[in-house]
Amino acid sequence: MPAPKRNKEDKRKTVASFDIRYTRYIDKDGQVVGVLPDVAKDPDALISLYRAMVLNRVFDQKAIALQRTGNLGTYASSLGQEAVFVAVGAVMKQQDVLVPYYREYGAQLLRGVTMTELLLYWGGDERGMDYAGPREDLPICVPIASQIPQAAGVALAMKYRREPRVAVTMFGDGATSKGDFYESANAAGAWNLPLVFVVNNNQWAISVSVAEQTHCKTLAQKAIAAGFPGEQVDGNDIIAVFDRFSAAMEKARNGGGPTLIEAITYRLSDHTTADDASRYRGDEDLSANWENEPLKRLRQYLIGMECWDQRREEQLRKSCELEVEQAIHAYLDTPPAAPESMFEYLYANLPAALTSQREDLSRRLKDRCQS
Repeated sequence: MPAPKRNKEDKRKTVASFDIRYTRYIDKDGQVVGVLPDVAKDPDALISLYRAMVLNRVFDQKAIALQRTGNLGTYASSLGQEAVFVAVGAVMKQQDVLVPYYREYGAQLLRGVTMTELLLYWGGDERGMDYAGPREDLPICVPIASQIPQAAGVALAMKYRREPRVAVTMFGDGATSKGDFYESANAAGAWNLPLVFVVNNNQWAISVSVAEQTHCKTLAQKAIAAGFPGEQVDGNDIIAVFDRFSAAMEKARNGGGPTLIEAITYRLSDHTTADDASRYRGDEDLSANWENEPLKRLRQYLIGMECWDQRREEQLRKSCELEVEQAIHAYLDTPPAAPESMFEYLYANLPAALTSQREDLSRRLKDRCQS
């Protein structure tokens, strides 16, 4: 019996296709390379963003100095990534909720967290996460990606209550390799949640490069499998981050669902003060990326607009240093928490076993004071 003839024509058809857009408005020298959004034409708004970035960097430098002199615990620097965090903090509304990881000082400061509170936290005092300002923002999260499901839960509550609010979660490139991220993205897409994912792709998950983590060409495309848009933005261009994050927030607030923004940055510091990045990356790579850093870029753009000069730069630096020094003094002058406070923040009602331990500790401390 003769074999059936094969139809050599390919009958397959494309059922879906996607693309990932990349946005940049000003290059590393502050020169315009795209059609500028409105915020780029507002000198006052840009100077405000620049001041927030400079304050973030001065705070960072002083915090590292405190750690090196034994006055602060392990600290995670945000050097080179300030544009992403400041843009997020500037765009978010007060009623929104930030679910951070551990570098977003620029966003937290703009939302009302104080520098003294941040220093208290990194100094080992949990009272630093009892924010006087944004009471519903979540505390700093050190475990990788565990905050992302919490953000999905916050967004679900907002949708359930029909509130015009948005949850924003920020995390590094390493977090996109965790199941917490994939599960949260799937939930956000399936339930059309008012949630914006901001990936700070600073190229290194501690000592593991992005190329070693994933074979994806972008991290933004990971949103597509969950059914919502993902895009890339030049994370050193604060105008681009501000513009694209604003659009994502507006979309989520109006019922349009989640968006993932992958901000391409570079971690110019060690991962934390407990790390030595020179063990896994070369000086040439670091030097090349210093040319792209965000403060220089916006400063050059402002100079080109003729609304910035060396005198204003020096005045701003002095103002920021004074503000940070005042926060440091407040931190160093804060009396330590009572030892019994270690029992106070885990349970609404302390279990009997821990109640007895707290009472025993109180007796021992009382006896020591009397001896």
